[in-house]
Amino acid sequence: MRVFVDRDLCYGSAECAHRAPAIFDFVDGFGVVRPGREETGEETGEDPSVLEAVEKCPSQAISITQAPPPAPDRP
Repeated sequence: MRVFVDRDLCYGSAECAHRAPAIFDFVDGFGVVRPGREETGEETGEDPSVLEAVEKCPSQAISITQAPPPAPDRP
């Protein structure tokens, strides 16, 4: 799973950082995904605190999507 915060939609309520501080942070007045936490894996995508942050975001700026499949190795 992949977590994303759309900074064009985010108006800085910090709900995400409050609800799931291990995944989200509040930087320069906007919610952001903590570095290294964009690719969450299945277990975090099903984490109730992350799902709650997505659902409760007042600006609907957070999304969780399937991560793209890894690129095939090329010689």
